[in-house]
Amino acid sequence: MDRVPICVCANDPVSHAGVVSQLRQRPEVELLERDDDRARVAIVAADGVDEDTLTLLRSLQRANRPTVLVVTTVDDTGLSAAVEAGVAGLVRRVEATPERLAHAVSSVARGEGTVPPDLLGRLLAQVGRVQRQFLQPRGLNLSGLSTREADILRLVADGMDTGEIAASLSYSERTVKNVLHDVTSRLQLRNRSHAVAYALKQGMI
Repeated sequence: MDRVPICVCANDPVSHAGVVSQLRQRPEVELLERDDDRARVAIVAADGVDEDTLTLLRSLQRANRPTVLVVTTVDDTGLSAAVEAGVAGLVRRVEATPERLAHAVSSVARGEGTVPPDLLGRLLAQVGRVQRQFLQPRGLNLSGLSTREADILRLVADGMDTGEIAASLSYSERTVKNVLHDVTSRLQLRNRSHAVAYALKQGMI
């Protein structure tokens, strides 16, 4: 069994010591210091998803640190904030047995998110509300592209030039150029090729 190298981060020593003691004897993980670059998973232990916790999560994300698993108590607002801060998994403190933590670490290390089933249901409901109430009225979807933008980028990816795209979608060439300019500007990309590469990489098209 390959052991997953992990580090434990917390804003208070009691939370840190609690998680470390739970995992110290687990064969699935290798405990490293917080600043060790070999860590593949960072476990953030916190009483709740407050501003201090979010600051810690954002600092890990900015530093391109390992995949983040949070051990905390959480409500709907905290759940959304944690997801926005880039966590890959969440374990409730009351459910954080050594076995549950080790399983969650292994899951996020494989690229599989892990969230308690009831929280997952609430998260999906929140995503649906965002789509219906905020994105759809603006012609957007969860990818951040409108249907028209995604259609045009797909045709660029197929090798079509501006005139061919305009004819295919019954737009003017000016409209196609404006859409491509808007996408590259909004996403801070260099050109249409960069836009297509980015959209494919991010699963937008």
